[in-house]
Amino acid sequence: MTSRPVGRTTGTRVRPPGRLRAAKAGRTGAIGLLALSTVLAGAAATASADSSETTGTTSTANLANALQTGPELSETTRLQDRRSLVVGDRAYAMGDESGLYPATGWHIRGEMGGFWSQPIKLLDGLWFGVDGAWLGKQVPAAKYTSGHGYQRIDYGGSLGIQRTDFVPDGLRATVVGLTLTSATAKTVSLDVDAHSELMPSYPWGWTAPGAAQNNLADTGSYADGALEFRDQGTPPFQNAEAHDYTALVGSSLRPKSHALGPNNRGPQDPAVICPADGTAPARCDDSTFGKGTGGRLTYSVDLRPGQARTIWFAVAGSDQSRAEAAREYRRALGDPEKLLKAKIRDRAGIAARSVVDLPGDRLLQRSVEWSKQNLADSVQEARDLRIRDVNEGKSYPAPAGTLDAARWFGAGFPDYPWLFATDGEYTSYAAVAAGQFDTVKAHLRALRDVSDLLNDRSGKVAHEVVPTGDVYFGSNQSAGNTDETVKFPSAVALLWRWTGDDRFRDEMYDFSVRNLRYAYRELDADQDGWLEGLANVERNGMGSEKLDSTVYLARGLRDLADLAASKRDRATEQWATAKAADLEQRFEAQWWVPQALGYADSIDDPDNPANDNTPIFQRHWTGVTPMEAQLARPGRPMTPLASPEHAELALDQREKSCYTGEFGLFHTGTGPTSDPAGNPGASCDPVVSQVKSERAIFSLNTSIMAVAEGNFGRLGKKQQQVYTTGNARIQLDPKVWETPGAMPEIAPSPDAPANIDRPMYDRSMALQAWGAYGVLWPVITQQLGVAPELGHGRLAIVPQLPEGQPKVAGSNIRLGSGAADVSASLVNKELRTEVTVKGVGAKVTVGAVLPTGAKVAAVTVNGRTARYEVVQTTRGTEVRVDARGSSTSLRITLR
Repeated sequence: MTSRPVGRTTGTRVRPPGRLRAAKAGRTGAIGLLALSTVLAGAAATASADSSETTGTTSTANLANALQTGPELSETTRLQDRRSLVVGDRAYAMGDESGLYPATGWHIRGEMGGFWSQPIKLLDGLWFGVDGAWLGKQVPAAKYTSGHGYQRIDYGGSLGIQRTDFVPDGLRATVVGLTLTSATAKTVSLDVDAHSELMPSYPWGWTAPGAAQNNLADTGSYADGALEFRDQGTPPFQNAEAHDYTALVGSSLRPKSHALGPNNRGPQDPAVICPADGTAPARCDDSTFGKGTGGRLTYSVDLRPGQARTIWFAVAGSDQSRAEAAREYRRALGDPEKLLKAKIRDRAGIAARSVVDLPGDRLLQRSVEWSKQNLADSVQEARDLRIRDVNEGKSYPAPAGTLDAARWFGAGFPDYPWLFATDGEYTSYAAVAAGQFDTVKAHLRALRDVSDLLNDRSGKVAHEVVPTGDVYFGSNQSAGNTDETVKFPSAVALLWRWTGDDRFRDEMYDFSVRNLRYAYRELDADQDGWLEGLANVERNGMGSEKLDSTVYLARGLRDLADLAASKRDRATEQWATAKAADLEQRFEAQWWVPQALGYADSIDDPDNPANDNTPIFQRHWTGVTPMEAQLARPGRPMTPLASPEHAELALDQREKSCYTGEFGLFHTGTGPTSDPAGNPGASCDPVVSQVKSERAIFSLNTSIMAVAEGNFGRLGKKQQQVYTTGNARIQLDPKVWETPGAMPEIAPSPDAPANIDRPMYDRSMALQAWGAYGVLWPVITQQLGVAPELGHGRLAIVPQLPEGQPKVAGSNIRLGSGAADVSASLVNKELRTEVTVKGVGAKVTVGAVLPTGAKVAAVTVNGRTARYEVVQTTRGTEVRVDARGSSTSLRITLR
């Protein structure tokens, strides 16, 4: 992503030089699977509030009923060092797992945490004090729990205290329930501190104009039992627009008193202030950009012996008007329990799709479960986006136009919760495997609409779009990222194949055609067929033509040709097919580097006229993309661009310690180099690179490798399973995770310290959406073998059992308006595939990938001897039969 002022990168957001230090292992707590209902039901079974104070409260038993029993993950150690996160599509909140709010993030240094409702921040934090003791400080947090759609913190002390946070979808509000239990009758004094920070998500700390210039001072007031914060006015720079930001904080329980002041950060007063850049304390409370103010609400809460009581609070806001903020506030507090039930019900629906049973790999099974929730946690929405090209933060022109609404998969939290092409295109593959079609469609629509407004319908795809509408990178006037423009048609084709939605295909078709026409018109100056421009990796010494752009262009051409054929657009089909065939025919000779046993990262050094497409090999992760991207060629199984012979060599090489660490694939492998930094690791080839290694393991890099391995049937314990396990561990292993259940951007790596050991303002993302690609896609499409082409009325389900695993199964795998269940197992010498398809309306093929060296002795379908087809693919030898009715039972006897 292109948003760091120094050392800008895309695709893998490596920090500027000097930011990454040696990794340190941090001990973390044990995993827990207690449901909130179990915990709370034990606290009280028949609680009820005094009639004078029932508004805004609920019994603990009712709160337990709202959550019921569901998957949870718990952590008990170093809670103040771990970031917490709750997300809805219109708001989100990040603090730490003790209930405090350290200054977090680096786009606006220290301001990316707290409470947000796109496109503005509302509060720095919300703190609770009970009888003068602040939760998270004087009353320490004992346990943090992450559930599907909510979080909970359990506190120590003489009272039983629990805090439950969630964000209702569709509301610009975060809701917090504080549950108190006392063994004796008691009246508790409850203080609630809030500190505002009303500011937009752009400008950032280093841009021109910058956040300091843009952020106006907040004002605070009190009315009707709530704190009200406002930021009104017009910032003092050209093209700035008048705004009216509002945040409301309170409970429908009436406070007995209130106070207003400049601080009110609970136990974080007096605040430690982070400087705008440079050296800073390890932990700060606010930033130099901050111009917020504070307030306190104090309540008197009567507790009955042994009966728990929950008081609900809301943080709501708007960038449009106070009236909208007030409406959202009232909705949030009108019936919090009902909203919580709706949240849990929605997340249960997400969990019910693509349910897998992996008895030989329960860690990966749980990663599938939590990755579906990670995708749901990433959904964001904004309204009234003013689309403008800010030229990497160097300018602030008048808007090119306005987009009424946009909905998308936010790339990562806390610094990247906005619309990206690169991230969204990778995330789409995970999302379709999870059945989350609607958000993928919305994401692609948003990219198209922004890009056409920004780029005057040129076909170029915008790279990075902030929820304000400010486009940091990707206009016609900037270098842009070639790879994401040529990937867009593939994302459209992906949705069409999984849904059979011709209307969506038709809606996106014109833009998809313009994508590739633009690429050849503007990005192939030497007309050699290898496109120029930036791609996922931007490092010194790279040639002007990048490997991943080439790979994704090949895929994009084939996908566009497929879309064109379905629309009977013969001219486009022939053009795209001819371009693809030419590229594929020349690819190996141009890009393969025999002495490196891998593909060149780039070609054509623009600073060296003598370099006429000479390969440049630098060991970047993008060297895996020729094995990762599958091409749809008529009459042939989908296959990657790489030849099988070269793919085997390259994948063997990438599995070595030069490229792979404990948790997956390095950004840049180790080996001989002319860079002054030298080579800190092993050498697996003799090629002298011009760049240093970067042994940072990104969840995306690892995903690419996991998918590539699966495309070639390499599902072994030292093959794909290394990479699926790597991503699953950083998400679910208590020895590794930061936020339980959230897959981060970067794993603990030799050159990238674990997040928990870095300052809060200088960490990678606690949750990054694209990592789900390396879990959901390998399991659903490779191990379970689900390969829909519903746009053509076809569906193939051909599973492959991973090494050492006797069974894999999945149910309710969404396909168009229907679904499929699939089970594959090996019993003695019999391969069994069981498939049930409902509501799909396609010709179904069922099969299995044979174990290496196995031969077929007999094939039956639903108990009867059947004709079968043997097909050689890059996955191996496949046996395929036509499905019989809605349920097919395939038996392959081996010899």
